[in-house]
Amino acid sequence: QVQLVESGGGLVQAGGSLRLSCAASGRTFSSYAMGWFRQAPGKEREFVAAISRTGSNTYYADSVKGRFTISRDNVKNMVYLQMNSLKAEDAAVYYCAARWLVPSETAQYDYWGQGTQVTVSS
Repeated sequence: QVQLVESGGGLVQAGGSLRLSCAASGRTFSSYAMGWFRQAPGKEREFVAAISRTGSNTYYADSVKGRFTISRDNVKNMVYLQMNSLKAEDAAVYYCAARWLVPSETAQYDYWGQGTQVTVSS
């Protein structure tokens, strides 16, 4: 069982930055690939970024590539999403997710956090 708690969301101006954090419980954190997804009002949940168990491989949606960076700390059981050059279209609820062993760009993850709101003002 893995419990995930996101934090770090908030209101930011377009062009600004935010760093989201996801705290994971459980002693098997390093066995899980981790992902970030987002969902804007009236839209489906979409993939943002994913990271392998060791952190050696990362994956990004085209819409955030070059602006967002996913990272993890397996000692602290934490996953991060550094978001730079934020745009109005990045506004959404951001979810952290855990998937056994292998990352995926689909929403087929085993555990999900409750989400954190990101609002971007133009």
